[in-house]
Amino acid sequence: MTAPRTDAPPTTEAPIQAPIPSAPKATTHITIKHRVEYAATRVLVLLLGLLGWRIAGRIGGKLARLAYWPFGIRRGVVERQIAAAFPEFSPERVQEVARRSYDSLGRTSIETALLPTFSRETLFSMFERVEGWEVLEAARAKGKGVVMAGGHLGNWEIAGAYISAHLPFHAVSRRMQNPVFDAYLTRTRAKGGMQMIWDGDAVRVSPRVLRQNHLVAFLSDQDGLGLASTFVPFFGRPAKTPRGPAVFALRLGAPMVFGASVRQPSGRYVLILELVTIEPSGDREADIDALMLAFTQRLEAMIRKYPEQYFWHHRRWRRQPADTPPHLREP
Repeated sequence: MTAPRTDAPPTTEAPIQAPIPSAPKATTHITIKHRVEYAATRVLVLLLGLLGWRIAGRIGGKLARLAYWPFGIRRGVVERQIAAAFPEFSPERVQEVARRSYDSLGRTSIETALLPTFSRETLFSMFERVEGWEVLEAARAKGKGVVMAGGHLGNWEIAGAYISAHLPFHAVSRRMQNPVFDAYLTRTRAKGGMQMIWDGDAVRVSPRVLRQNHLVAFLSDQDGLGLASTFVPFFGRPAKTPRGPAVFALRLGAPMVFGASVRQPSGRYVLILELVTIEPSGDREADIDALMLAFTQRLEAMIRKYPEQYFWHHRRWRRQPADTPPHLREP
């Protein structure tokens, strides 16, 4: 089996309709600020869209670098975490990776903002190649759905858009703070084939979606309040990690596939898909922890190859076990 050609049509399978409101909840208070932010964003997207995604992305990267210097927004957090993850890096190397991580985040943000304006052909043209599509096809052939697990590396939104153009795809996510833009982004994602499952509905909806042999995607490298989590080593330090992907995979017998869309020197992407497996021990709780560790190890290995494309701006080691040794605590 090979990856779909860039001119291949999307699947004709109708995705299951998860509870996805097309407008903000009635209880959400929409302010003038929300509407102004939304309007300003739409105008910016319109203007940048006239330049094409490559030029617009470069502009986004240059603007984001201003946050590193001279404004210094979260610069300390980014540099400390890179230095902790890569103790072999010189201070100059840490600073260079930090600068490039801001650039990468700026490019990703602009590309994501422009995503609703892309044709299918434009979306496919953003990829140099796909590695491991046969892994995804084989996983789905088992008929139990597929749990997709990824992290904030490269451009995760582009990865989801590409896969959802070919297979029934659902992404578990939290709502954005601006309800007007949240509703707009939800509608545009749905037009491309990506259905959203809000985190509050994940326990109820995800099993139903997986039993339909669809894909359910999680970004599992950021802890959040109220999420069932476990602590696994991330670059040698214990990091609180949501355990939902492993829970659904083991409970329903669904394969887990790691996915990452990483930017190449050409500016285009490579989509990498890898099967994540463990040897079941019979202890469900231990197996959940082991599967999340296996996923985290895959993600860490990919970050080591592309450290400048990781979202170091999030304090990954903010929450740790109480007995964490001082030298392994948050840097």
